Amino acid sequence: MFSYVVNDELQLAIPRPALDAEPLYALLAADRSTFERYLPWVKDTQTAADEQAALTLFNQHFGAGKSANLVLVVAGQPAGMISFNGFYPNRSADIGYWLGQPFRGHGVMHRAVMGMCALGFNDYGLNKIVIRAAVENGPSNGVAKGAGFHLDGTLRQDEQLLDGFHDENVWSKLKSEWVD
Repeated sequence: MFSYVVNDELQLAIPRPALDAEPLYALLAADRSTFERYLPWVKDTQTAADEQAALTLFNQHFGAGKSANLVLVVAGQPAGMISFNGFYPNRSADIGYWLGQPFRGHGVMHRAVMGMCALGFNDYGLNKIVIRAAVENGPSNGVAKGAGFHLDGTLRQDEQLLDGFHDENVWSKLKSEWVD
């Protein structure tokens, strides 16, 4: 497995579609209603084959330098995903993430975001990393705040979810604020 080791228990790994699809799909299916509230793409992920197709596409995007979608591997188990959703000409990138219910509440996502900051600032030469989260998404906003991101502001009706448009908090961390 090609991965970035965050610590003894957490790795950020390039997806292995044939191996990772089933356990990742199982996590999504087990908590579908929670995930669908903030991740509209989950409604279209109805089988492990759908997840495998998505992971294959993510790897193609990674190879083309468009994004970096990585599997969170906790103690050897796929636990969720984290990504740079795109790289922009101003040397910035947005982070997106999700974590399976059994792995929540243990600081996994905090450590994963810090790992992405290390990759983004040290390896990708980014100047700014952004996290966007619906105002109502307490856990996602909590991760951003806990990882030391600055709340830049709230964009009105900037995120379209399944039930309509929602205000979105924009959090950022600059390279000059990063302490490795």
